Amino acid sequence: MIRIRRSHQRGHFRNHWLDARFSFSFGDWRDPEVDGFSDLLVLNDDLVAPAGGFAEHGHQDVEVMSYPLEGAVEHRDSLGNVATMRPGDVHLMRAGHGIRHSEMNASSSEPERHLQWWIKPATKGLEPGYQRIHVGAADMHNQWRLLAAPEATQGVLTIAQDARVYAARVGGVALTHPLRADRRAYLHVVRGALTLEGQLLEAGDAALIDGSDGVTVHGSVDGPAEALLFDLR
Repeated sequence: MIRIRRSHQRGHFRNHWLDARFSFSFGDWRDPEVDGFSDLLVLNDDLVAPAGGFAEHGHQDVEVMSYPLEGAVEHRDSLGNVATMRPGDVHLMRAGHGIRHSEMNASSSEPERHLQWWIKPATKGLEPGYQRIHVGAADMHNQWRLLAAPEATQGVLTIAQDARVYAARVGGVALTHPLRADRRAYLHVVRGALTLEGQLLEAGDAALIDGSDGVTVHGSVDGPAEALLFDLR
């Protein structure tokens, strides 16, 4: 079964420095049809004004991943990590038994945009941690590039859950990801447009996939589409 969620169905929040879309229930925006999906709890698309951002705040027992799309994000946390993330950088912050961090636009003149998602860990009370990788456009060209997995692998973020996160840039080809019978998948279109089972999906659209033996997307010859794929319990 494939359930399509269109971009306009996402939650929306806006203030003087943030313009955010929520794929799942978040903050004061609630939709019982999308209170997470398996262990994927949150997927937010955040556009942050120059010099704006998320001041220091705390998290506990959640795996937080950030995926910059435009501009630069400055990450600081209570473990002493300081990093400036740009498109191609992907980070994983393990909140564990407790961590505090901030994520601010690193520029005083240009906006920044990033996706952030949260995954529920298999075990509570873990030691907090921070990891970061860089993934170039060529690494995602017409292939699913593994970003995060429970197994420790070079160039892949190690996540504390039986979940795998992939990214791809698809243009003019069909790209398939097989699924075991006990797995489900969440597909999110980041940019561009692609088709899934004959249905056109555009930026911000998503598909919740259950009971399928695989996910096959077709990219347009007009230009590559960028997508995220979550392989979940």
